Amino acid sequence: MNRDALVHDRESRWPAVVAVLAIGGVYLALPESLVIGPRWLHPAMLIVMLTLTIVTHFHGNARWNQVFGHILAGGITFFMVGSLILLVRAVPTSKEAGLAMFRSAAALWITNVLVFAYWYWRLDGGGPHARLALGDRAPRAFLFPQMTLHDEPAAANWSPQFIDYLFVGFNTSTAFSPTDAAVLSRWAKILNMLQAIVSLTIIAVLAARAINIV
Repeated sequence: MNRDALVHDRESRWPAVVAVLAIGGVYLALPESLVIGPRWLHPAMLIVMLTLTIVTHFHGNARWNQVFGHILAGGITFFMVGSLILLVRAVPTSKEAGLAMFRSAAALWITNVLVFAYWYWRLDGGGPHARLALGDRAPRAFLFPQMTLHDEPAAANWSPQFIDYLFVGFNTSTAFSPTDAAVLSRWAKILNMLQAIVSLTIIAVLAARAINIV
């Protein structure tokens, strides 16, 4: 078995695919007032780019897989930020009812976790293919606890997968810091700050709406 085949076998891409599809599903659940452009635009972009990442992965084209993955990440980030801006603008005008705003804020909070988890997974160590191909030689942005357990047999061949980055994203949105993994690179610190800002903004929107209701 060659190295590319071994890399392909070691990490499943389906958790990342499911996360991206979940982002699309959550976006479709948003009210019309928080949708950027035609409602079909977001899912169309998502399906096209996701299909391209899947096809390039199974054809072993790591370079184009990474390019399409970055475009996909940028697209879902753009729509999330746009919807968040519309949500913030809806607070003083009271365009969203209390329960509807809570649902919209919860949907965007979930999207925030998934979007940044996808970014971390795509960028850390040069991306999933480079991480597994280079192993310990890959430039790491996150230091997971398993990487420090050199004497533990279970951690000997351990490599982070999408679920690990999802956990980092969840912690950053809830605790405003990645409590599990140490952040090593500057770009990862910037993304952590941006994710925390989005999460804080969503909480502030809910607080402002609650004050208006009271």
